[in-house]
Amino acid sequence: MTVLVTDKGFTLDDWVAKYGGTIALDLASGVDPTTLNIPDTVQMIRVDFPSFADGRGFTIARQLRLRGYTGRLRARGHVIADQYAMARRAGFDEVEIDNSLAQRQPEPDWIARSDWQTGDYQARLRG
Repeated sequence: MTVLVTDKGFTLDDWVAKYGGTIALDLASGVDPTTLNIPDTVQMIRVDFPSFADGRGFTIARQLRLRGYTGRLRARGHVIADQYAMARRAGFDEVEIDNSLAQRQPEPDWIARSDWQTGDYQARLRG
C-alpha cells in the first residue's frame, strides 16, 4: 500500500487509469527526458526514486516541465520529507511513498515542508 503526499498532507491515491485514452507512464531514474516523445494522451508521469540519495528524478521533472509537459507529475519511491519542497520546485505535483516511510516520517513532517514557494533562493532574491 502506498501513501500520496500533497501540499495538504497524506491522502489516498485517486489515480485511475482508464483504458482507451487516459494513460500514465512510469519512468526510471536513468531515463533521458530529452529523448522522449510523450503522446498527448499521457495524463500522468511517475518518476522513480530508487534511493533518497539519487537526485536524477528532480532533473527529469524539471526537464519535462521545461519541454512543456503540463500533466500530473509524481515522484515515486524513496523521497524523504526533507526533499518535498525540492520535489515541488522541480515540478512534481505529488509524492508517492510506501507505508513504512509514512510511519517513520509522519504527516506533520511533510506538512512542515509544504510551503515550498517561500524560503528558496529565488524568493529571497525577489525580497
